[in-house]
Amino acid sequence: MVKKEDLLNRHVKDLELRKDMSLKEFIDSMRSIGGFTAQNMINGIDIIDSMMKDEKSFNFLSFPADIIATGLRGAIAKSVKHFDAIITTCGTVDHDLAKAYGGKYSLGSFDVDDNKLHQMNIYRLGNIFIDSKEYGNTVEDYFTEIMNDLYKSSDYKGEYSPSEILWEFGKRIKDENSILRQAYLHNVPIFNPGIVDGAFGTQLVLFSQDHKFKLDVMKDERKLSDIAFENKVSGAVMVGGGISKHHVIWWNQFKSGLDYAVYITTASQYDGSLSGARLTEAVSWGKVNERAKYITIDGDATVILPIILAYLNLSV
Repeated sequence: MVKKEDLLNRHVKDLELRKDMSLKEFIDSMRSIGGFTAQNMINGIDIIDSMMKDEKSFNFLSFPADIIATGLRGAIAKSVKHFDAIITTCGTVDHDLAKAYGGKYSLGSFDVDDNKLHQMNIYRLGNIFIDSKEYGNTVEDYFTEIMNDLYKSSDYKGEYSPSEILWEFGKRIKDENSILRQAYLHNVPIFNPGIVDGAFGTQLVLFSQDHKFKLDVMKDERKLSDIAFENKVSGAVMVGGGISKHHVIWWNQFKSGLDYAVYITTASQYDGSLSGARLTEAVSWGKVNERAKYITIDGDATVILPIILAYLNLSV
C-alpha cells in the first residue's frame, strides 16, 4: 500500500535561470519544477537513457514523414547509429531523397490561401512550403538515377524487400545528412511497411512495368518477427502514430511487449485512434510490458525531440 508521505516526498521547486546555463544544466534544473509536459519529457529522457545503457536491449526508432520535411532531418539522420532498427513511412524516403538531391524546402505559414498556393504549384506541409519542382520532379529524377545504377550493376537481384531496396539507395546517396545514407553506413535496417504509399512507392510501381523488379514485403515482416523472438529485451522511441508506431508495438507483443517505451504525440486519445492512444493502452494488448519503463509525452516533436537528442548526445 502506498503511503501518503511517499506521494509527497518530492517537492516542486522554482526554476532558476542563468544566462550562462548549458543545455544540460537547463534541463536538469527542470527536474523539480513540476511542469506538466516538461515533467513527462524529463521522465522520457531518463527512460531513453536507461534504454541506451541496457546492452541487452534491441532499440527501435520510429517516426512519420512530416518531421523529415523540417530541419530535423539532419539531427535524426545522425541519431540513426544509436538505434538497432528504424521504422518509418514512404514519405520519409520522399523527403530524404528530395533534400539529398538538393531540393529546397521553405519556411511558410499555416494561415495562407491554399487555393493560391495550388495555383502557384506550391505544396503546403503544415507551415512548410515546397515548390512542386523541388519535390515530385526531384524525387523522380534522383530515383531514376539511383535505380538505373542499381539495375545496371552486376549484383542486381530483381527482387528486394523494402529494407533491402532502401539499403541500396543509402549506398548510393552522397548526402551525409540523409537518413538512408546514415542507415547504410551504420548497418541499421529501415523497415517501411507502407513503402508504396508515396512518391517513392509510385516510382517503384512505374519501374516494375518496364523492368524485372519485384517487392517482397513479407521478407521484412519475417525479419521483424525474428527480431521479436530473438531479443528478450527491447525498447523504442516513437514519434507520432500510424503505421510506423504500430509496427513497432505490434511485433514486440510477441516477445511480451516493449521493456522501454517513449512516445511523443500531439493527438487526442478520445477518438480511439492509434496516434492518440497512450502507451497504457498498449499495455492492455501486451505490446508494452506491464513492468516496462514507459511514458507518453504530449507535445510537438519538433520542439521535444531535438531537446532529447541534444541532452543525450544522440545526434553527434
